[in-house]
Amino acid sequence: MNQLRKALPREFYDRDPRRVSRNLLGKVLVRRQGRTFLTGRIVEVEAYLGAADAAAHAAAGRTARNAVLFGPPGHAYVYFIYGNHYCFNVSCLEDGVAGGVLFRALEPLAGIAEMARQREVTVNGARDLRKLTSGPGRLAEAFGITRERDNGKDLTSNTSDLWIADDDFHVRRVLLTPRIGIAKSADLPLRYVIAGNPFVSGRTGSVLRTKRTK
Repeated sequence: MNQLRKALPREFYDRDPRRVSRNLLGKVLVRRQGRTFLTGRIVEVEAYLGAADAAAHAAAGRTARNAVLFGPPGHAYVYFIYGNHYCFNVSCLEDGVAGGVLFRALEPLAGIAEMARQREVTVNGARDLRKLTSGPGRLAEAFGITRERDNGKDLTSNTSDLWIADDDFHVRRVLLTPRIGIAKSADLPLRYVIAGNPFVSGRTGSVLRTKRTK
């Protein structure tokens, strides 16, 4: 657990969202909740490129709602969607330049009972476990992520109760596919998935590229 107590540095996020997305795979999202730690391995993310990306919130310009995306890198951007659930993102690129990564799925590692309690579900076996944090709304609920609690939070601060850490997990193969669940710029290959992981949120049939890592 000691290895997970150190947050990724700000420079990790001060890059093109596509590079950040690829490098986030295999990292661990950590929520400190009292004496309990909730952890989940990042297995699926999507990159959003700012003003030039019609599907990005930043495409409409800076607003009170999306201001975090234009701020310093490494901050949580949380929004409420469909009147139903929250979506968790991290800001990328230098201050004043919009870009971000949406977290789509995690593989639960620790604190599973607390995740299930927050989602008000029962986990009995692998099938239920797969549903616990598979999908942006589910993972946000499992980790207690809300706009009121977390929007603008500095994910690089070791005093934060929400951060991302590196436990040296090796990702063998990455799949690159079009993003899912959107209408605009839906054909762009900006969804990054750990190949073969059962916790991803949707099909990976439209694979555009497969990359093996050393």
